[in-house]
Amino acid sequence: QVQFVESGGGLVQPGGSLRLSCAASGSIFSGYALAWYRQAPGKQRELVARIFSGGSTNYADSVKGRFTITRDSAKNTVYLQMNSLKFEDTAVYYCNAHVGRPMYNWGQGTQVTVSS
Repeated sequence: QVQFVESGGGLVQPGGSLRLSCAASGSIFSGYALAWYRQAPGKQRELVARIFSGGSTNYADSVKGRFTITRDSAKNTVYLQMNSLKFEDTAVYYCNAHVGRPMYNWGQGTQVTVSS
């Protein structure tokens, strides 16, 4: 059974940076992409960034150029470096494996709040 534990969220001012981490336990098929999602209050969860097994990445237009997703396969961990944060980045951030859809149960997420 795969479980995800997200960490690294917090309160940050606009323009600031945060680095999120997601540690996965259990066996994830090595061919799966790993992804970060977020859910803002009153909104549906959305896909923010993906990293594929070969290392290629893609991003939602809203975060492109500001966020960077990386993975450490040896540690079964995926990271999200978030720079130039905006008010609209406020959300609970989650990670999961992604093959057209989230593949496993969700973790508890980590809260990111951008506020002055």
